[in-house]
Amino acid sequence: MKADVSSSPKASEHKHLVLDQSGLDAARNSLDEGAVTPSYGPWRDDVVKLLNDALATELVCVLRYKRHYFTANGVESPAIADEFLVHANEESGHADRIAERIVQLGGEPDFAPSHLLERSHAAYDESTDLQAMVRANLIAERIAVESYRQMIVLIGDKDPTTRRMLEDILSDEEEHADELKDWLGH
Repeated sequence: MKADVSSSPKASEHKHLVLDQSGLDAARNSLDEGAVTPSYGPWRDDVVKLLNDALATELVCVLRYKRHYFTANGVESPAIADEFLVHANEESGHADRIAERIVQLGGEPDFAPSHLLERSHAAYDESTDLQAMVRANLIAERIAVESYRQMIVLIGDKDPTTRRMLEDILSDEEEHADELKDWLGH
C-alpha cells in the first residue's frame, strides 16, 4: 500500500534546520575564551567540576594500579601484574585527556595530591593479596563505569565534545572491569 502524503502533517509546518545567527555573532567576541562559546551557558563550571572529580578518580586509580603492579606476588602474579601496569598507563591517558578538556573549557585541572582522595570516586588500596588487589580494582572500575555513565547522562547535549570523550573512556573502563572479573578466582 502506498502512503498518502497528503494525509501526513502539512509540509508547510516543517521547520527548517537553520543556524542561530546570534550565536554565530556572539562567537566573534570574547576570543580569550578559546573554544568556549556563549552557547555553553551556565553548565561550563559544573562540567569542569565533574571533570576534576573524574581526574582525581583516574589519578587515584593510576596510583592504586602502580602499587599493585609493584607489590603483586604469587604464581599467577606476573601476568596479572603486567595487566595492572597496562591499566595504570591507560588510566594515566584518561587523566591526561580529562585535564586537557578542563583547560579547553577554561578551567584549572586540580592535580593537588591533598585533594585527590577527597574528590575521587574510587578508593586507594594497599592490599597485599593478589585476589584482594583484583577485587579492589574491579570495585574501582565498576565505580568508574557508573560515574561515567551518570556524567554522560548529566551532560547530555550540553557539551557534546566532553560527552564523546567520556563515552570513549567509559568503553575502556568497561573493558577493564571485564578483564578483572575474568581474573577473580585465578
